[in-house]
Amino acid sequence: MRIPLSVLDIIPFVEGGTSSQALRRSLELARLADQLGYTRYWFAEHHNMPGITSTTPEIMIALAAEATSRIRVGAGGVMLPNHSPLKVAEAFKMLEALHPGRIDLGIGRAPGTDPRAALALRRTREGLEVDDFPDKLVELLAFGAGRFPAGHPFSSVAAVPEDVPLPPIVLLGSSGYSAQLSARLGMAFGFAAHFSPEPPDLPMRAYREQFKPGAREQPHAILTVSVVCAPTDEEAERLASSVILSFVRARTGQRGRLPSPEQALAHPYTPWEREVAESIRALQIIGSPATVKRQVEALVERTAADEVMVMTNTFGHAERLRSYELLAEAFLR
Repeated sequence: MRIPLSVLDIIPFVEGGTSSQALRRSLELARLADQLGYTRYWFAEHHNMPGITSTTPEIMIALAAEATSRIRVGAGGVMLPNHSPLKVAEAFKMLEALHPGRIDLGIGRAPGTDPRAALALRRTREGLEVDDFPDKLVELLAFGAGRFPAGHPFSSVAAVPEDVPLPPIVLLGSSGYSAQLSARLGMAFGFAAHFSPEPPDLPMRAYREQFKPGAREQPHAILTVSVVCAPTDEEAERLASSVILSFVRARTGQRGRLPSPEQALAHPYTPWEREVAESIRALQIIGSPATVKRQVEALVERTAADEVMVMTNTFGHAERLRSYELLAEAFLR
């Protein structure tokens, strides 16, 4: 089974490292993914998370697109409720003008942060309580097309550059809502199986069954998974202990940077933390190339995914690069 692979990058911030180091390492990974034959390289949007450096995907997209030659580069995604649709349209039209045919615009409806940071982004408590995602999406599409209904207050406002279209939009989600909306609008859909406790099977198959041609003629479903791949199952489990502890800390209000495997393996888990760790481990794909390939292929078979997007976070940069190399050897050769 030949499955197109892509990369989702949150730009992990490790214990003892620096943000400058983390950013440079992500650009190095983007160049490697370009060389290995990955389809896309996407940057996430998260805020107020000490272990995640990816807050402004459009900046990293510009840098990564300049540093690569073939791979598509995009946002996975822009959390639209945090932003003005006009600003998003202008930023991504500019990126498309700089790198025609290589930019993606993944759009999400979650805040990508905690309620207090969401308030700092949206400025009003009303903005936190109202679900204006559908309205903002319609507005974004209108700015992209350069067409508002007659009499609309923004009918005289243009998203510049006007001679460049918006890049292809992918609606992102972790439930059936975005799957159904993507299908109704004829857009591509991405399911966040790397953190969603809900199995991806039903939303992804519902998307395909309900799809109506619109922005796209055919459906395209991207399944995002969290993977740590190493030469052996044992080594992969050791490396993955870092991200599991990091998730446990986040879920239990102990935010921090990505710990080393030594720190993670020495951590004295409480019974509650152990329960959280087991739930997180169930969402991960961890192992040797053969183990990972078997699990990914089973997921693709169940979900009818057209593409698999991989998020890999390890404490060591060399191990992170190696994980993506092993995946490329298993799936893309």
